[in-house]
Amino acid sequence: MKMLTLGPAGTYSHRAALSVADDEDIEFRDSPTAIVEAVARGAADRGVVAVENSIEGSVTESLDAFANHEVAVVKEIITPIRHALLAQGDDFDVVASHAQALAQCRSYLDETYPDATLEAVASTATGVELATEDASVAGIGHPGTADGTDLQVIAEDIQDQSSNATRFVVVAPLAERSDAGSKSSLIVYPNVDYPGLLLEMLEPFADRNINLTRVESRPSGERLGDYVFHIDVEAGLYEERTKAALADIDAIAEKGWVRRLGSYDSETVLD
Repeated sequence: MKMLTLGPAGTYSHRAALSVADDEDIEFRDSPTAIVEAVARGAADRGVVAVENSIEGSVTESLDAFANHEVAVVKEIITPIRHALLAQGDDFDVVASHAQALAQCRSYLDETYPDATLEAVASTATGVELATEDASVAGIGHPGTADGTDLQVIAEDIQDQSSNATRFVVVAPLAERSDAGSKSSLIVYPNVDYPGLLLEMLEPFADRNINLTRVESRPSGERLGDYVFHIDVEAGLYEERTKAALADIDAIAEKGWVRRLGSYDSETVLD
């Protein structure tokens, strides 16, 4: 099974992927879009992408990729995030990491290294690689990424919130979509706009006692003020109440479309 995830080796995405695939089956790509697009066209069996962080919120590139490429979501992986500051020594003036990681450690960096230049790079592992190559650079990543290198763990657990966790999903080709699972993800493009539209979209779930765990709008790209809605629910697509709610949503979005990404179960991975 060919599994794609955000590289290089050592990213949190890589660690999440290792919970569902052997390391020899994992290949790396440089963005969530590249991962989702490859799975959608059948160039890979699975992909693991981050969709949400408990501090910084949604990973919008992943959401947009789901709207632009048809894939199935077949599993959710929740992993606690333990950020460490890694460097060859104390004499550095640049801190490099993924933009989300820098944001998740904002308070620590402002208080401890207020004069350091913060550099956003493609992944946490890329920042660690830069720190390995250049003593003037520190990286932020999992403390385990320092193993086997000349890097020192300058500080551990530097994230602003101890409860920091990231939600990843495993994506598969559309043909593998399942209706069975405790959670489901949907994308709704109403292609209309009128007062009360959002309320009208939420009522079918509330009326059937279906809990919404996430509702988020993203620009459709069609015109200013036009939105696509990403909705996660605590119910399987196989359930009669979900089918009834989605029948109402299909009617609301009759001028647009409703994409059922699938139903899946969740696993928490500690590392």
